[in-house]
Amino acid sequence: MSIRRLRTLIAVDEHKTFSAAADAVFVTHAAVSQQMRSLEEEWGVALFDRSRRTPELTPAGRALVARAREIVRAYDGIVPSVLGDEGFEGEISLGAVPMTLTGLTPLSVRLLKQSFPDLHVRIVPGMTTGLIAEVERGALDCAVLSRQGPLPPEIDHADIAREPMELLAPEDTIGDDVRALLATHPFIRFSRDAVVGGLIDGWLREQAIAVNVTMELQGLEAISSMVLAGLGVSIVPARCVRGANPLPLRRLPLPEGAPVRQLTIAHRRDNPRIRVIQEIHTALLGAVGIGAFTPAATGGPA
Repeated sequence: MSIRRLRTLIAVDEHKTFSAAADAVFVTHAAVSQQMRSLEEEWGVALFDRSRRTPELTPAGRALVARAREIVRAYDGIVPSVLGDEGFEGEISLGAVPMTLTGLTPLSVRLLKQSFPDLHVRIVPGMTTGLIAEVERGALDCAVLSRQGPLPPEIDHADIAREPMELLAPEDTIGDDVRALLATHPFIRFSRDAVVGGLIDGWLREQAIAVNVTMELQGLEAISSMVLAGLGVSIVPARCVRGANPLPLRRLPLPEGAPVRQLTIAHRRDNPRIRVIQEIHTALLGAVGIGAFTPAATGGPA
């Protein structure tokens, strides 16, 4: 067994085909196939079901991939733990829910890079449920997501900010009564695949507010554009870091007791790059303190 073969096995799991894995680890398709057969012979276990057109991991193969991730993480942490190198170079993967991609995430990465210029942050967008799964299996080092309820036991987290919900309405909308506006205007629903969408739906039911849903969208930018076009009103989180050039819309706070989105950064407890993740958390808090993604905030031309 070698670390190189374990990395190839992990790449096959992540990329689903031998060809894609070969590209990821910079070897040929034949080399991937040979490495996988060598592991099967060494372990005496069938890692792949080759009766299919595209070989798929067997249950034993999936279990061994999980252990392979642990071994590779431990191996990658040997030198930093011995030499005191905190690992602030190379690549670290950061998942992020879509609403953070135009404010919180870019500003925090910019702040991080100011202190650690040799660190490359690979941003992976995704929904909260998918990001948790990717962190849990070790495909992501950490992720900024919406926390609702307990996380898996092997995952730790550090909170970033609380974002109260607000009503978005066209700038020329008359009135400040949120209930009345929801009852009299078409409603653009935040996707129920997202934690935020579930929170909003639950609040509307609790308050017995009937809305006329005309569309359901996932991204804040798409929702805001529809509201700007006069196609309805919506409920979204009030972002802890505003994006550059916000659209001219009315933003009305919801009544007391309305849901709040809790942003957190999640990571595996056994991740060897915990110091880097702690610095990412510090940068996220710094971005929240600034509150807006602007050229001045990022150190660019004003």
